[in-house]
Amino acid sequence: MNDESDSATVGPPSPALAAGERVPPSLYFVVSAIFHYLGPAFAVLLFAHVAPTGVAWLRIASAALIFALWRRPWRYFAQQNAAVRWNIVALGAVLGGMNVCFYLAIDRLPLATVGAIEFLGPIALAWAGLHSRRNGVALAVAAAGVAMLTHVRFAGTAAGFAFAFANCALFMLYIVLGHRIARDGGGNGIDRLAAAMLVALLVVMPLGWREAAVAFSHPGLLAAGIGVGVSSSVIPYVCDQLAMARLPRPTFALMLALLPATACVIGIVVLHQWPGPAELTGIALVIAGINLHRVAPR
Repeated sequence: MNDESDSATVGPPSPALAAGERVPPSLYFVVSAIFHYLGPAFAVLLFAHVAPTGVAWLRIASAALIFALWRRPWRYFAQQNAAVRWNIVALGAVLGGMNVCFYLAIDRLPLATVGAIEFLGPIALAWAGLHSRRNGVALAVAAAGVAMLTHVRFAGTAAGFAFAFANCALFMLYIVLGHRIARDGGGNGIDRLAAAMLVALLVVMPLGWREAAVAFSHPGLLAAGIGVGVSSSVIPYVCDQLAMARLPRPTFALMLALLPATACVIGIVVLHQWPGPAELTGIALVIAGINLHRVAPR
């Protein structure tokens, strides 16, 4: 997609994006991490009663409903040209497949293993965008910190690893497509994200609605499903758009290393789970790697 194809169809920047430009991009990663790790807490309430594809459906459906009420994205979608619509559809398909693969993976593998495999995607994107030896060292230091924080255990089924690596590949596509709509969208990245979430719901509709139906007659399960959608899809994805609009893709990919580090800090503050020497070293490496990195000229 080129900038010329967008110029005739984009509108003025959204108020959310304009206000968001006054916030340091790194803060979006912290906010995203806080809510990102609340999502699995709600999902735990669902796994005993709802199949993984049903959990994915509840997550996407609740997020799509919230975005629909908030942004009315069909109006924006109808005004766009074919190139913009295809990007939105592609992002929606990726979001749907990524969420399904993620829950199918964590149903078969430890969450730390799935998270570590998922992080291979951002490492590859950050590595592909290196412009200096200094940033190469920064990437290696941050990746080492993530490895120490995630406690990877390579145990599980072959199907679990297949879903985990599929989730990793789709996560890479999410970063590429999400960055494209954030940087080329004339300030309308959140509207494009909202439209893509409706597409994601169409993608997963035939896969998980039967499994999710059990939650409709149990208010507690339904509330947990909505909690998963808000914590894992609405707030983090909006934060991603606000950060992607201001950061080059390799820098954004590297800063995703803040997620497991922030999760460890949340454990200290909220749960009083004090980290051991390995976790403290991992946090220090992540912080050192991000501080060492220098943003390349756009």
